[in-house]
Amino acid sequence: MQATDNFLGVITPYRMDIVQGNVVTAEQAKLVKPGMTRAQVRDVLGTPMLTDLFHADRWDYVFTIKRPGTEPQRRSIVAIFKNDVLERLEAPNLPSEKEFVATISPAGVKAEPSTRKLELSDAERSALPKPPRVEAAPTPVTGPKRAYPPLEPA
Repeated sequence: MQATDNFLGVITPYRMDIVQGNVVTAEQAKLVKPGMTRAQVRDVLGTPMLTDLFHADRWDYVFTIKRPGTEPQRRSIVAIFKNDVLERLEAPNLPSEKEFVATISPAGVKAEPSTRKLELSDAERSALPKPPRVEAAPTPVTGPKRAYPPLEPA
């Protein structure tokens, strides 16, 4: 008997997306230059997934994603420091942001930008019903209800 994800060929169990680590795209990697401090690298790439006490000059950025309908992905980026400044960034074959989004989309679903309308035109605005005008009764202005003694002695 062959193991499948279907129960009686109809019901498929829920499979959760498993995402771990830092997504680093080609655009982010281009921003990182040799000579940057650790804080500057952290600002661009985020906190590293792995830091090692025995290899203090190495930061590992690991990213894995397992998602139903797509191939599992794993990427590893290594930042090598010397005297607390970046010496080099080992980042082979990083996808652009658009390529990354396309690879995590389930099969058969196109990742297209939303085309929702965010603002009304002037004609649509003028066609809206006018809110009723409500006038509040003016409140009388009154002075203090009690007199306070002076703060400094006279």
